[in-house]
Amino acid sequence: MKKLLLASLGALAIAQTPAAVLARPMTAEDLATMRRIAAPTVSPDGKWVAYQLRETDLAANKGRMDLWLLDLTKKGATPVKIASAPDKNEHDPKFSADGRHLYYLSNASGSDQIWRVALPSGTPEQVTTLGPDIAGFSLSPDDSRVAIWADRNLGCQDFECSNVRIAKAQGSGRVYDEMFVRHWDEWEVPTERSRIFVLPLENGKATGSGASVMGSLVGDAPTKPFGGAEEIAWSADGRQLFFTLRKGDKGEPRSTNLDIYRASADGSGEPENLTAANEAMDTTPAVSPDGKWLAYTAMKRPTYEADKLSVMLRNLETGETRDLSANWDRSAGSVAWAQDGKSVIVTAGDLLDNPVFRIDVATAKVTRLTGPGNAGNAIPLADGGMLYTLNSIQQPDDLYRLKGGKPQKLTDVNGDKLAQIDPVSVERFSYPGANGDTVWGQIVKPQGAKGKLPVVLLVHGGPQSSFGDSWSYRWNPKTFAAPGYAAVTIDFHGSMGYGQAFTDSINKDWGGKPFQDLKLGLAAAGAKDAGIDTANACAAGGSYGGYMMNWIAGQWNDGFKCLITHASVFDMRAMAFETEEIWFDEWDHGGPWWKRTDAEKWNPVNHVTKWKTPTLVIHGEKDFRIPYSQSLGVFTALQLQDIPSRLVVFPDENHWILKPQNSIQWYREVHGWLDKWTKGHGN
Repeated sequence: MKKLLLASLGALAIAQTPAAVLARPMTAEDLATMRRIAAPTVSPDGKWVAYQLRETDLAANKGRMDLWLLDLTKKGATPVKIASAPDKNEHDPKFSADGRHLYYLSNASGSDQIWRVALPSGTPEQVTTLGPDIAGFSLSPDDSRVAIWADRNLGCQDFECSNVRIAKAQGSGRVYDEMFVRHWDEWEVPTERSRIFVLPLENGKATGSGASVMGSLVGDAPTKPFGGAEEIAWSADGRQLFFTLRKGDKGEPRSTNLDIYRASADGSGEPENLTAANEAMDTTPAVSPDGKWLAYTAMKRPTYEADKLSVMLRNLETGETRDLSANWDRSAGSVAWAQDGKSVIVTAGDLLDNPVFRIDVATAKVTRLTGPGNAGNAIPLADGGMLYTLNSIQQPDDLYRLKGGKPQKLTDVNGDKLAQIDPVSVERFSYPGANGDTVWGQIVKPQGAKGKLPVVLLVHGGPQSSFGDSWSYRWNPKTFAAPGYAAVTIDFHGSMGYGQAFTDSINKDWGGKPFQDLKLGLAAAGAKDAGIDTANACAAGGSYGGYMMNWIAGQWNDGFKCLITHASVFDMRAMAFETEEIWFDEWDHGGPWWKRTDAEKWNPVNHVTKWKTPTLVIHGEKDFRIPYSQSLGVFTALQLQDIPSRLVVFPDENHWILKPQNSIQWYREVHGWLDKWTKGHGN
């Protein structure tokens, strides 16, 4: 294990070696225009890897996706673009069972449909010619069928909804009889859900309009708002489909009960709920190579979205189920079978990193496979190795291959861009936090910086999350630090990657232990690095981190020169009634508002008269997780007390700032506010 980690560290050091001549600090424009690898897939014979790559059209304020192909059998091979249509998007590649074709989604025909191209350089041909857009697809093991999904009317028996006559709406009013009314950033349509249909494939062409495999089930499959192909799996013989569904009823906004169903691929009969006994989350089904076992991840506590995700194994013949990770105190983010069926490959947070692990099926022994950084998209290979993506604070994702314990970097998609940008130094530190527990943090600053740097304390959202050694296209420590700041991150009580008890410890304690950890952590960072000036500091956070800014404003009002609060919780009583996913608010704070034993204890609105710190307030108007009215309340409280403040509202963004030009504006406002209060520059 020690040798493996040293090898991984060496590979990362090589990958992150800066150019001999340092160019310039990283900018928000750099961040917005970095190329983004996603959806890698390997051909059955192990010869090819295909992936999608997003490039940013800054003038058009959007990304554009192409497919790339890399020959894994040739050392030093260069990726080549495949099936690219100018001004169109190609994405979500999948290889045929015989490895001769690459299937993918494209809007080349005017809507998102399935296409395919013969390898290595054939002419693209359209596979589906359906009317509605296809949101995603999954090929059966023998390519005789394809499962597709999209939002469709609940009564649709086929994808085209040929059996449903939809009346034209009269008036613009939305009418609801139960929640969800809205979710994430969309108003719900009560008669529509994400639905799965299966179509036959003949000579690479889909026939018919598809048959629903969901029977009379009412709910979303894949689940919303973020579910996708990882929630779909085929049986080894292609006759059955496994899928994750969130049941749709009036209890949905208060439930985390996702279940895995087994359905006939021809749409006959009713799907079988395989996990009905567990009222918490069951998801990410994966069928073993011999077809005998179903691996999946599951939580045990209903209504808790940050419970440990255990790796479960179910015998598909007998129904016998066991927890493969019962003695491992980490939460699995993904699961895939090794090709020999003797182990499963999972990712999980682990002390500022998100590595890949192998869990032996027979012994349940856990082995860490990758070193520092944030690994994902793990694909087991026939030779016992693995292909995966890896990013860090220093750089975004690239593809790596692990073979014989040694990582090999396969792509360098942003090499030309990173060569123009000054690197940063990243230093980890730990200290005794609340209750004397060990808490970890990082100090990120321009490499070779001289003199004392002003500090920006970054507080992550979630709150059950981590500000680890990973790349972000939103809250990016490297971008924060670039203009001459030390960005300090703290994984306070409630963070993930340190065991479930540490994650659970924030429950009903939002302003308690995490707040103590941040105060102690800023002091510890100052003691660790004499080159940072913690007396000249601002703090910034989004979501829960935004809540913490509002809490700091009333509880630590002499600690910072300025605050930046994004998509923040201001009034916890209003939040309890206005947020869409009610389970989250009720679990973290002890049930419905009227049942909480000390509901007002951690409510920032009760302490506004103590506020005095200049504050930048930011929100997206389409944010339904934390409605923008919360930030209007923050701004009003500041303005009424003549506290220097500024409000930035993005009418076309949700809980996250995603559009390239909006991201640039966001950082311009953020850095302008930091400069004004720590460097004396105007804003």
